[in-house]
Amino acid sequence: MPTRTKEVDMRYLVNFIVAVTVVVPVLSQTMPPAVIVIRAGVLIDGNSDQPRRDQVIVIRGNRIESVSDAANAKIPAGVSTIDLSHATVLPGLIDSHTHIFLQGEELAQGGYDANILKYPLALRAARATVAARRALEQGFTTLRDVETEGAGYGDVGIKMAIAGGYIPGPRLSVATRAISTTGGYNLEGYAPELDMPKGAQIIDGPVEARKAAREQLDHGADWIKVYMTHRSWVGKNGELVSQPTLTVEELRAIVDETHGWGKKVACHAYNGIGLQRALDGGCDSIEHGLEITDAQIAQMVKQGTWYCPTLAAYYHDWAPADTPSGRRDRKRVSEHGVSLQKAVKAGVKIVFGTDMGGIPWTEPMAQEFPRMTEFGMSPMDTIKSATSRAAEMLDMAGQIGVIVAGAYADVRIRVGSGPPVTKSP
Repeated sequence: MPTRTKEVDMRYLVNFIVAVTVVVPVLSQTMPPAVIVIRAGVLIDGNSDQPRRDQVIVIRGNRIESVSDAANAKIPAGVSTIDLSHATVLPGLIDSHTHIFLQGEELAQGGYDANILKYPLALRAARATVAARRALEQGFTTLRDVETEGAGYGDVGIKMAIAGGYIPGPRLSVATRAISTTGGYNLEGYAPELDMPKGAQIIDGPVEARKAAREQLDHGADWIKVYMTHRSWVGKNGELVSQPTLTVEELRAIVDETHGWGKKVACHAYNGIGLQRALDGGCDSIEHGLEITDAQIAQMVKQGTWYCPTLAAYYHDWAPADTPSGRRDRKRVSEHGVSLQKAVKAGVKIVFGTDMGGIPWTEPMAQEFPRMTEFGMSPMDTIKSATSRAAEMLDMAGQIGVIVAGAYADVRIRVGSGPPVTKSP
């Protein structure tokens, strides 16, 4: 970070985050108890509106013990000190919308369908471990992974493997199988005589909806993911149209059951009838929200509904402009930014999400940050959307997404040749 002025240029910082693709957590949650001190030249703690300079962070075990001004810091004798006095330190980042069991599949290689029809679950799990590691290497220490796309409860297994120290990766909040309706999810387009597997659990009616939620919660779901819209296209009057899926009654059964377990419901909803049903049914977060009306924005504010826009993913793989798919792709983007602008102005609670997996895991996850600032969020608000605000949505406020006493020691730093490590006197 530049040191020529006392104020930190937050726009520069967002560009910095985009540029850095290799970062490490200072401490994993599985390291034995130890005391480490970090001297931070600039600290963005995830809560404050302004960065703080010359801070000392004391870490004991896997928790932050204290954060204080360097001039007043009490550093224990004989402990390791990591000197980041010329760097910026942030909390580990949180991506609230990923798919570790997808790889941004190329149509030329069979696309989405090949995942389910050709690839063994062991292969998909192996690729998911690589996706999880890549997220961690980019500074994301927590992911909300919103369904396995036909890989069943594989995300629960990956979560267990990371927690057990068998593989490196961020902590995971998982949604397992997801839920949609007949005609509401892939695989599609095959002969009607064939009973094709689906990328989500299919239900019809409130009884089946509640049962599916119970099954997924029983098998380890932290969130329930519901597809409230499916296909989208440009209508005859040039408007964006999306196919609705679940009824309000079906969604209410899921929400009621899930809330009874102390968990939350995420609703994939592009716009229109499906998005309105998602709000009326009581969902906790709207995923994507390509076109949200003023009335729906007001309803989200009133209900406290979270918004995870996933902007950058919609700038990939556009079809030719003169095709129906190409017109849809461009229409989505033209409406999406407007929706975020309205949400920001109205005070909707917004979290950072990339939809990685929908786009290749080789892409930089941080590309979402400049899209968010492009459509009205301040640079610091984008950082909070990927730290303290996401932690609040995940019911982990004060534990992750912040550098404060008592929080997990998830610390994001820039890696060059490695920070000098010394012993204090």
